[in-house]
Amino acid sequence: MNMAASSEVVHCYAQLASTLSLMVTLARAREWDRLPELEAQCNALVDRLRVVSPQETLDPAQVEEARGLMRRIRADQQTVCELVKPQLASLVAHMADLQKRSEIDRAYGLSR
Repeated sequence: MNMAASSEVVHCYAQLASTLSLMVTLARAREWDRLPELEAQCNALVDRLRVVSPQETLDPAQVEEARGLMRRIRADQQTVCELVKPQLASLVAHMADLQKRSEIDRAYGLSR
C-alpha cells in the first residue's frame, strides 16, 4: 500500500486518541452534555478504521505509533467510564426517587 493510505489508519487512531482525551477533560469538568457528540465522533472513527485497516499495511514505525495510540485510547476510555458511571448511578437513583415520590403522591391523592 502507499504511504498516504497507510497513514490514514494512524491518522484515525490519532483523532480517536485526541477525541477521547477531550472526553476525559470534559468528564472531569462534569460537562456531560458535550460527551454524546464526541462519542458519536469516536464511533464514526471506529467505523472508518474497520473499513481502512484491513486494506492497509503499516510499516513498523506506523505499527508502533498505532500501538502507542491504542494504549492511550484504552486508558482514556477507562477513565471516561470511571467518571461517567457514578454520574449515571446518581441519575438512576434520582429517577427512582422521583418515581417513588410520584407513587406516594398518587397513593395519597396528591398527584396533579
